[in-house]
Order: sequence, then C-alpha cells, then structure tokens
Amino acid sequence: MKRLLAVLALIAPLLAKAQGFAIVVQDDTALRPLAGSSARPLALLAQGETLEVRGERLDYLAVWDYARERGGFVRATQVRRLALTADEAPELLAVLRFLRGVPGAEPLGIAIGAAYIEAAPAERLNGAEGVEALEALGAMAERMARKPSRHVEVMARYGVRFVTVPANGRVRLCYDGTVHRKILALQASEEQRARALLALSEPACAKPEMTLAERLGALDTTRMPPYVRSRVQIRRAALWSSIAYQRARRGEEPRAAAERSLEALAAVDRAQLAEVDRRAYADAEMRVGAARVALAQAIRPGRGIRIAVGPGGPGQSCVSLIDSAGSRLAHRCTYGVVWEASAVANREGTALALAVQPADGWRELWLFRKRRNRWSIAIVPPAPAAPGVGTAEFAGWSPGRVRVAHAALVDGRLTRSLRMMRL
Repeated sequence: MKRLLAVLALIAPLLAKAQGFAIVVQDDTALRPLAGSSARPLALLAQGETLEVRGERLDYLAVWDYARERGGFVRATQVRRLALTADEAPELLAVLRFLRGVPGAEPLGIAIGAAYIEAAPAERLNGAEGVEALEALGAMAERMARKPSRHVEVMARYGVRFVTVPANGRVRLCYDGTVHRKILALQASEEQRARALLALSEPACAKPEMTLAERLGALDTTRMPPYVRSRVQIRRAALWSSIAYQRARRGEEPRAAAERSLEALAAVDRAQLAEVDRRAYADAEMRVGAARVALAQAIRPGRGIRIAVGPGGPGQSCVSLIDSAGSRLAHRCTYGVVWEASAVANREGTALALAVQPADGWRELWLFRKRRNRWSIAIVPPAPAAPGVGTAEFAGWSPGRVRVAHAALVDGRLTRSLRMMRL
C-alpha cells in the first residue's frame, strides 16, 4: 500500500487539470519519469514540440506528451510556457517576427506561429497581422525544406506538410504551400500576394500552371520595390516558357506562350536585380531561350532533303530524313518535342540541323550528316551534364563545318560558348 501511495504521489501532477502549454526550445530536451537529472530519460524531445503542462515540481514541469502518449517531467528552463490567450497574442507575434529571420530556429518559429494562430482572435487573424504571421510560417517552412531534418515530422503536427518532388534522378523536399494559398484568400497587399505567388510557382517544386502565370501578370507592381518587380517578371518568363513546352508536348499551339515568355523576360530591369536573383534570371533566360524555337518560321529545305515526323511507341515521335525520291536516309525516335520548323539544311544537301527538346528548359541539336555516302545522326547537348536548363542552337553553316551556340546553367554557373563542328 505504501508503494502504491508513493507512485500515486509521483503521478498526481500528471493527472491534474491542464495548466497551459509549453514549447520545447532546445533539441534533445529530456522527458524524464522523475523531477531530477538522475532519472533515465523516457524520450529526447525536439525543438518545436508542444507539451501540455499539468503541474510543477522543483525546477521541473510535469507535462503530458500527446505525440508519445506519456507523461513525465522536463526542466522548466528548456521550454517556454504559454497560456494561448488573446492577451498573449501580441507577445507571440513579436517573438515570431524575431524568429522569422533566425536561421536554424525554424521549428521553434513555426511552433510559435501556430501558438499565435491559436491565441489570436479572428479579427486579427483575418487582418494584416494574420497575413504577416502566415508569411512568416511560409518563409520558415521553405527554409526547412531546403535543409531537411528530423523536425519535418514534428512540423506536420502543426499542419505544415512537405512533399517530395523528383528532379533529375533525385528527390527534393518541398513545402506544400498551404499558408501561401491562405494569404491569397485574405486581404493581403499586392507585395504580399506577389511573394505568395512566387513561393507557389517555384520551378523546382511546382508544375507550371497557366493560372499562376496569369495571376502574376495581373499584379499591380507599380508600388513594389524594383527588385520585387523583377522577381515577378522573371517568374512569369520561366512559367510561360514551361507552358509553351507543355503545350507543344500535347500537340497544342505553343506560340502565344513563347511570346509571353519573351515579353516577360524583356520587362526585367537587369540593373535592379538583387544579387540573390541573378541565378533565377539566368535560369529563366535559359528556359526562354529553349522556348524561343516555338517562334521559328519553317525554312525551305536544302537540296533534296527534308524531315518527316511520325508517331512511334507510346509517347514517342520518330524523325526521318527523306530525300527527293521519298527514300528514308536516317531515322531516330524520341520522347522529346521535335521542333519541325527549326530544320535547316546546308547548301550542299549533306547536312541538316534540327532542334529537339527532351525536357522542359533543355533543348538539344540533332545533326544529320552525310559521310562517305552514309547518313548518321549526332546529338549535341547544351553541356556534358545531366539535363537541367540550357540550349544547343544552330548558328550557321560554313564549308565542311557547322556552328553551334551552347548555353547552359550547370551547378549554378552559367556557361556560354560557340563551337565549330566538322561535318
């Protein structure tokens, strides 16, 4: 009986009425069965986890962990206690503003943001303060996605979810953009809406959508800082170039989308580009360059040779080089977009260049050439690297040679070159 009473005395604080909540502020905070450092931890808590406070004992708090469905004690200095009342909301927003700009504090910042949303009255959440809190949550969630950690699972308890997106044989973690969509539904400023749309249309994480491109184009950018206007135009250019590619893949007319991508890129004031935006501009420039071929006018075939494109296997297009008698000289199939209007033959009729785009933003040059009365096909990529963004573009014929202009973004570096290839 004495032992039972002793056990009940220890767990009594855990069975008491809740006395508020606490957010863990340090990684590897020990949840112990007793109020003391000598007891072996039941679990190690991560920064940003929320606990329910059930009482106090010495310099420890008696808490209940709903995620693990167990109670215990944590040191009071390793957590921040919260009441989640309306009076506490201004203080929580002030802490959130500070944590938004602190690298490495994203789990704690998201937990504080969730606490603010729980504590603040509806009129504040639907106003400017609510939009500011959502913006902070979105910014911290995006930073977390760039550096995945064990906190990702913890953040899912607050409704902050991440998705995996395949990219060039790898998998990238991306924030699903829930708070950005909520910002668009509130009375946000044009600059706040611009930032939300930019986050939702990040090329590495989102599929190109015409709706996003049009909403970016509908923004009133006149009162925005110049660098924000440039970001909007850069993203519009990248989106419309991707839409042109997708339309071409579906057999639809891509010309209008390609024109809009060129117009958006031309509207960027390069003198007003922030340093962090230069890579995004180079990326958009490569994508627009890849889509520009949609505006090409068909060139009259060379001496007796032309191409014919027909269906192959599921999703394939097959390219044949045909002579004046209708005989097939060379043949190759691809899953990419074949830009037929780009075909141009040399004066002698011994070579033909053709633009083929196997991926969004990556355009290759197919070179048909006659050597010793036999035809072969050489595929010239933008760069000797896995498909990313770049173009290999026909730049003219010369006796026995062809000029190819290469431009690509490889490992974050923009490379350009003009190469002479022997026929």
